[in-house]
Amino acid sequence: MENSLAERRQERGWSQQRLADELGVSRQTIISLERGRFDPSLPLAFRLAAEFECAIEDLFTPDQA
Repeated sequence: MENSLAERRQERGWSQQRLADELGVSRQTIISLERGRFDPSLPLAFRLAAEFECAIEDLFTPDQA
């Protein structure tokens, strides 16, 4: 799955640690999400969308097969 987390985070001027703190997850989780090594749980995806004030579909897109 592809995502726009890094771009949206950087638009806010936030570090990975800041986003992790806002969401109550580890910085390593944010790194793994941004690099596409980890797909979020549904609750985390909803929290991310709420944090960035957008729909989940605006953050995550399926890999092109």
